[in-house]
Amino acid sequence: MRPKTSARDLPPRMLRRVRTLKSGKVWEGYYYAGRDKAGRRIEISLGTDKNEAKRKWAELECCHAPTETGMMRFIFDRYERDITPTKAPRTQQDDGRNLLKLRSVFDTVCIDSITPQHIAQYRDRRGTKAPVRANREISLLSHVFNMAREWGFTSKENPCRGVRKNKETPRDYYADDAVWAAVYAQASNELKDAMDINYLTGQRPADVLKMRLSDIKDGALEVQQNKRKKKLRILLNDGGLRTELGKVIDKIKTRERKVASMYLIAKPNGEALNRWTLRTRFDDARGKAATAAAESGKEELAARIRAFQFRDIRPKTASELPIEHASRLLGHSEHEITEKVYRRLGEIVKPTK
Repeated sequence: MRPKTSARDLPPRMLRRVRTLKSGKVWEGYYYAGRDKAGRRIEISLGTDKNEAKRKWAELECCHAPTETGMMRFIFDRYERDITPTKAPRTQQDDGRNLLKLRSVFDTVCIDSITPQHIAQYRDRRGTKAPVRANREISLLSHVFNMAREWGFTSKENPCRGVRKNKETPRDYYADDAVWAAVYAQASNELKDAMDINYLTGQRPADVLKMRLSDIKDGALEVQQNKRKKKLRILLNDGGLRTELGKVIDKIKTRERKVASMYLIAKPNGEALNRWTLRTRFDDARGKAATAAAESGKEELAARIRAFQFRDIRPKTASELPIEHASRLLGHSEHEITEKVYRRLGEIVKPTK
């Protein structure tokens, strides 16, 4: 075969076409120089992605794709382009941070050269500083490998499978009634609403903040969880009587606001309370409550108040309900998740005698 005189960075019979568009942008595409059944020369489009074009070229040539096309940086690029945007906004942010760490180690590595031992070494090195974050990064890397298998980058087994994770210790804080009452007494109306609804529904803070009056239908508050898309209908009436959740919502609806808001959790001016404002409101109330407890000589209570976080309200709900009720309210398909992660109080049992 006659040596190529141009596009020497491309394999044989692979062509590059460059066009300058009316907008001034330069377009670059790749083609395969083949022949039809009659022997006439034809050009088959391989797309505009050089790496993907080389892989399509290999299929047409019935040969293995060039080694460099299996570099992890190309797989990470495609994952960020095709998969990450389909996830929830918060998950996209987490993926971005995790991919930065993964890229710093695996970007220039060929996917077929990665073994379970390499994953274990990554776990151990990252685990010395951030063991929990290392687990999340390995979980993401495992999903990247699974997608790479679907895309045809490798046929090897996922090297993350079977590699043990760093040990995680779930948070074990329980907000007792004394802590709750101290912070609640210092809270603004909108924070009290958020605390009440969070406790009575057992939902995640993000799901509480997005609740709207329009979600109230047929005597129930309809919820679709962000994380698992689980749908719930939480009753506002029970046996002809108003539930505590129903009473809280009634109080919110009758409260005067400068501007009407469709959100249940809203500031006096009608604006929805976002997570940053919620955190500020909660931190202020917690700080005032801790100071008041310390000034009255209750140092132990003050310490427990300082350790209280808004995310501890969902576990408080799970801890104070029967396990079956708690699992259904939190949207868990298995009681084990509720028991292991969210239950912060031991089971009440009778003595031997």
